[in-house]
Amino acid sequence: MSIQHHAPDELGHDYLEIRGLTVDFDGFKAVDGVDLTLLQGRLHFLIGPNGAGKTTLVDAVTGLVAGTGLARYRNQDLLGMRSHRIVRAGIGRTFQTATVFEELTVLQNLDIAGGIHRRAWAMALARRGVPAYVEQALEAIGLQDLRDRPAGVLAHGQKQWLEIGMLLVQDAKVMLLDEPVAGMSAEEREETGELLRRIGYERTIVVIEHDMEFVRRFADVVTVMHAGTVLAEGSVSEIQADPRVQEVYLGRQLDAVADDEGAAEVEAQVQAEVEATVEEGGRRA
Repeated sequence: MSIQHHAPDELGHDYLEIRGLTVDFDGFKAVDGVDLTLLQGRLHFLIGPNGAGKTTLVDAVTGLVAGTGLARYRNQDLLGMRSHRIVRAGIGRTFQTATVFEELTVLQNLDIAGGIHRRAWAMALARRGVPAYVEQALEAIGLQDLRDRPAGVLAHGQKQWLEIGMLLVQDAKVMLLDEPVAGMSAEEREETGELLRRIGYERTIVVIEHDMEFVRRFADVVTVMHAGTVLAEGSVSEIQADPRVQEVYLGRQLDAVADDEGAAEVEAQVQAEVEATVEEGGRRA
């Protein structure tokens, strides 16, 4: 299956373009010449085994590690910018562990995150009421009834939603989410997927994920990374049928049995093993 890079204006006007992105740690290429076009309006999932380079790629795009190549958004090369300027350019991310201010209320967390768009001198002024963009974020993430509760008492899933809300008040147009549904219940995963769909129309959303059921349920495009490179890209069904992906996860190829009697039955069995191994092995990654 060939990797197809979609035209930037295929859905929305905004897109994040990555070309030849490489991250080198003393001779070890954690990310090695990656090309991606991430379109507004699509839920784009990054999957792959441990050490594939998924999080390192996001770290490079958000200024946490040095990378070479190109990562362009709205005619700005993110690789040449400091982290705080990348945030101001509309790029936001979450981490595997929620990074909220647990002693502060949900409302205070959102208000502080929204401060990125206020001048420094205005931060010290008393606020009159709750800004409209904070109210809108509260509604989007479904935490209106918990607005005055300390973030530390929130359930795991609710903390992840609060982090997404903090990106909303920052007006992040590109959201890079690292395992947002890890540890969530089935109901929380479903609610998170629906949240991403609601907010994704006007944004470019990229999700690093190991929960293959969540990927199957909500992904528009899936990119499989392996050993720092892009192995395959396409729809969920295309990825599951790709023999290279099957080999990465299982260490075998289907070609050896393709001509054997009963090959169809064997392929079906292996395909089931692929899905189970991707889901289980990915969670350990």
